[in-house]
Amino acid sequence: MPLFSRHLLGLQGVPREDIQLILDTAVTFREVLERPIKRVPTLQGKTIVNLFFENSTRTRISFELAQKRLSADIVNFSTSTSSTKKGETFKDTVKNIEAMKVDMIVVRHASSGVPQYLTRISNANIINAGDGAHEHPTQGLLDMYSIREKFGKIEGLKVCIVGDISHSRVALSNIFGLKTMGADVSVCGPATMIPRCIEKLGVKVVHSIDQAIEQNDVLNVLRIQLERQAGASFPSLREYHNYFGITSERLEKFNKNIVILHPGPINRGVELSSDVADGPFQIILDQVTNGVAVRMAVLYLLGTLNTRESR
Repeated sequence: MPLFSRHLLGLQGVPREDIQLILDTAVTFREVLERPIKRVPTLQGKTIVNLFFENSTRTRISFELAQKRLSADIVNFSTSTSSTKKGETFKDTVKNIEAMKVDMIVVRHASSGVPQYLTRISNANIINAGDGAHEHPTQGLLDMYSIREKFGKIEGLKVCIVGDISHSRVALSNIFGLKTMGADVSVCGPATMIPRCIEKLGVKVVHSIDQAIEQNDVLNVLRIQLERQAGASFPSLREYHNYFGITSERLEKFNKNIVILHPGPINRGVELSSDVADGPFQIILDQVTNGVAVRMAVLYLLGTLNTRESR
């Protein structure tokens, strides 16, 4: 069954069967990562450009490893050494890269909408690795994969996204993907960090972290994005931790086997206390491993299979 689109720009509007196909395909690649030789020739001969205009550790390394595991040829773009520093426009940069006959572009950019714009000026398959405060679809997919791996399902689970909802592209991709797969989704955080009318996306809003812990199976805890001035939304990091930080005391209060995710990097002592970040409830490093498998699945499906509709 082919995918609906030849690009992955976000999870909004992506059909349930496409998400299911990606997650099922990732299971196979997760097994590949456990082999002594962690490489398959699936994308041999394909050239992929990693076009990262924002700093990244996990996402960039994860995509690079996924591409290498699939035997693709990789070109890494660095803004610090590119012609954009000489005044070249973004469009001309992309056009020159495409003239070198690349097949796929993985793009990360601080401005929302850049991946969509790339589909209008490039013939390559475009994968969004995070654009502004819009979406981060592969993070949403790997979060769903990790939840399904832990529980054996997604449908019917209660998942709460905690923290800086307003600035988070991870939150939107999780909301769209989890809702499509049948999860009951809520958000929790200070009122200043919850977008107005977010209930229109079909999520509930709670402002008590104790209530979020008590009522949910999964907490996906987001990083406070200080680089996006998120710190202006509350008096201090200490106060945020006092009211919304996940601590072992809070978890023990409800004596629950709750599962905790975090997309990283963690602000220890802010979103999570160190004992929770290293404790038995979190699956944070599982998310990192699963991210390589999920990105292998996305690259494979876009790079080798025809789509039902070009969009």
